[in-house]
Amino acid sequence: MKSLRTIDVTMTVICAVLYTVVGYLSYMGIVSPVVGVVRFWPAVIVPAVFAALFGPWVGGTGAAIGIFLSDMTFGHQIALLSLFAGVPSNFLGFFIVGYIANKKLRWKHLGLGILGAIIVTALVGYVYYINMITLDIFLIFIVIALLSCLIIIAAGIKFPEWKGFELGSVLGLAFGSAWIGATLVIYSLFFPLPLTFEPYTKNAPFYAGVLWMVWTFCSEIPFMTILGPPILEACYRAVPSIKKAGK
Repeated sequence: MKSLRTIDVTMTVICAVLYTVVGYLSYMGIVSPVVGVVRFWPAVIVPAVFAALFGPWVGGTGAAIGIFLSDMTFGHQIALLSLFAGVPSNFLGFFIVGYIANKKLRWKHLGLGILGAIIVTALVGYVYYINMITLDIFLIFIVIALLSCLIIIAAGIKFPEWKGFELGSVLGLAFGSAWIGATLVIYSLFFPLPLTFEPYTKNAPFYAGVLWMVWTFCSEIPFMTILGPPILEACYRAVPSIKKAGK
């Protein structure tokens, strides 16, 4: 880990506060279908941008603090659940975004992002096959997962400078979503889950974890891959020296 600079600490605090505030303003009481718990969370764009601008430690730490603050203020208000699921998943996911975002990648590296999106597509098919989601939700999830592949390819061709950010977004969110799905199932073996629909409050089955992962990824990836590049470009144009801050 590199030594902390004043700007790192400052940007981490700003990231955490913005993440909490934007989360509050954009959360519309929507949770994942069928199983509940996981909120609709467009606010992921905040730590994704900070991770790309100021590096993995700023993005990951800011996201971890921000999700904990949001959980404890207007979320489920269960510290143990937040520390077990939300905090590490956010740190891991956005650390990966920041770690990959500014790297110069080749096409073979982008294949990892495409593979990740394909795996999510297969998982969407699985939860539909076992009748956990309806046809309309299935189609929406499939379109989003496939769109992730197309965005990665398009970014590599048209905007090569964004290849790292797009790949980091897909991989980071995939790992973070997997952590959430797995830890919620484990947590439910010992404690009841809040905001959960029966019969998933206690002893949630494996397939519930798959749906939590699919929902998290598919509901958040569009905000990162579509909104991220133009926001970053605007930041770079406004403050050209900021490109060096995260490196």
